[in-house]
Amino acid sequence: MESTTPNDPAESERLLVAAAGGDQGALRCLLEMHRGRLRRMVALRLDSRVAARVDASDVVQEAMFDAARKLADYERNRPLAFYPWLHRLTADRLADVHRLHRRQGRDVAREECAEADASSWLLADRLVAADTTPGMAMVREEQHRRVRSALAELAPRDREVLVMRHIEDLSVGEIAAILDISESAVKMRHLRAIERIREVLERYSPGSSS
Repeated sequence: MESTTPNDPAESERLLVAAAGGDQGALRCLLEMHRGRLRRMVALRLDSRVAARVDASDVVQEAMFDAARKLADYERNRPLAFYPWLHRLTADRLADVHRLHRRQGRDVAREECAEADASSWLLADRLVAADTTPGMAMVREEQHRRVRSALAELAPRDREVLVMRHIEDLSVGEIAAILDISESAVKMRHLRAIERIREVLERYSPGSSS
């Protein structure tokens, strides 16, 4: 039998309706379909100092408890697609964890920089051409450094769109639902960020005088 994946909308819909009606087996299957994606989302944003005490899986588990409690209301109203709804619940739980950490006297500014730096490394890996030949190694490393610098200068909302699109592999529609903005706004933010990265890379290319 083929395994169920988050990309199987018919099965996801069947499980959602059954779970909202009280079927605990369907509820477990429905949530498990998305656990991996949510854990990746949390791990990407969890500050390293918080991660020493809180595991990403624990944050996801708390979000799933929230989802189980709220599922019947969600199914009646369907304010947005299911995965974006789960993503929002998980983001809320993650924000709670970071707020608790900050109340305990941590350095908020340094935490935010650490989170941005972690995503910047991954984004730079995705956005810089993966040419690993010896002659290109130094060029690629310099491109990587410059892309990270450009990412640090982006507005947080534009960088977040890049993270969602290129690391979480979310669709434009999913990003729009999670951020509660239009799809055209998502595309505009994405284009603005990509143009900034392209500008940086064009200034540092083989044969460039910069």
